[in-house]
Amino acid sequence: MTRLSVSTERDEQFELRFASLFDKGRALSFPCDSHGRVDLDLLSDRARNNYFLAKSSIGREYACPDVRRR
Repeated sequence: MTRLSVSTERDEQFELRFASLFDKGRALSFPCDSHGRVDLDLLSDRARNNYFLAKSSIGREYACPDVRRR
């Protein structure tokens, strides 16, 4: 039952978006569920590294992330 719920949320295509604090057009986005949870196992190594970079740079380089429909 839970698995069906998660796959339905993924099908709707949400993304977790970290906007740059300094460059209005720059951001990092990652696929997530409707609650903003990112499945790290589905990311490439480069995307996983960027995700950790964005999370560790909140308030210095990136704003707090928001969840958006793709």
